[in-house]
Amino acid sequence: MASFAMDPASGPRFAALGGNSSVVDKVTPDMIHLVDPYWYQWPPMDPMWNMIFGLLLTIIGIIAVIGNGVVLYIFSTTKSLRTPANLLVMNLAFCDMCIMLTNNPMMIINLFYETWVLGPMMCDVYALCGSIFGAGSIWSMSMIALDRYNVIVKGINGRPMTIKLALLKILFIWCIGAFWTIMPMIGWNRYIPEGNMTACGIDYLGRDWSTRLYVICYPLCVYYTPLFLICYSYWFILQAVSAHEKAMREQAKKMNVKSLRSSEDAEKSAEAKLAKVALTTISLWFFAWTPYLIINYCGLFKYSKISPLTTILGGIFAKTSAVYNPIVYGISHPKYRLALKEKCPCCVFGKVEKDQPADNQSQATAAEAEKA
Repeated sequence: MASFAMDPASGPRFAALGGNSSVVDKVTPDMIHLVDPYWYQWPPMDPMWNMIFGLLLTIIGIIAVIGNGVVLYIFSTTKSLRTPANLLVMNLAFCDMCIMLTNNPMMIINLFYETWVLGPMMCDVYALCGSIFGAGSIWSMSMIALDRYNVIVKGINGRPMTIKLALLKILFIWCIGAFWTIMPMIGWNRYIPEGNMTACGIDYLGRDWSTRLYVICYPLCVYYTPLFLICYSYWFILQAVSAHEKAMREQAKKMNVKSLRSSEDAEKSAEAKLAKVALTTISLWFFAWTPYLIINYCGLFKYSKISPLTTILGGIFAKTSAVYNPIVYGISHPKYRLALKEKCPCCVFGKVEKDQPADNQSQATAAEAEKA
């Protein structure tokens, strides 16, 4: 038995089988060299969890693909929605749909076999797709927030969004995602099986400084920077809208009228609607991506309580963003709801409001596009 334990290709598996079982027991020989020694101490996950997560990912995947597919269809086929700013919304929907189409089927297969069975190359493909589409989704959200900031806060002083500018922003998004995705393929960090052995991601347990530096720099670019931009944008948007609403109320009071807007909703002001969208955006951001970031930091700082179950939960939380992003960025758009009601009435719930100037998306950019 000692000789088996010393064999780097198969020893750890047989050593685990000789005593208590391990989560690594079912790892295939072609993947065993990628497994970090930390995971040998953990027992196998209850097969019930694999069934639950497999079913959950199937449901999430179906909803996300349909939801984002509908967003892409409506935005691309409706003339009033084919504005430069909405290219960012379409890019967001495309990233979210692709991460589901590429990652979910592979993970569901591995959950069925209770380990990664697709080989090292597909492990790289899985992690690569998760990284580039995840980064694309996050940065698309940031660019949407900055566009709203430009229109609402800067107004006529802001730079109007054009198709060229929108495409440059999308190119920037994909360049960032491609850079951080390719680095592990050429030696800066690497893609390895995560603790549950049914998914792959970056190596956050490695102790060499090159590996640790990647884990430090990666979140700075694809988590903290986009988060700062979103918070910054919505903070000033809320201030600007609040000041505008206050000025409107004071002017109406001077004119001895109830409101300067004939179509104003008495129950919900533009300020309240925008505050709700901002709060929802930031809250869902934290809900989706913070757990996975914490797992990475736990590995970086050698916190010994990361379990295989924890790692799979972090990945699932991140994937849920693909489900509610179409709701936040698509269904909150009045013109989108009108188009959706026309082309797919069964998908619209509640009252559909007529498009108003206080739309959350860039109205100024639409006017600019029409002039062009």
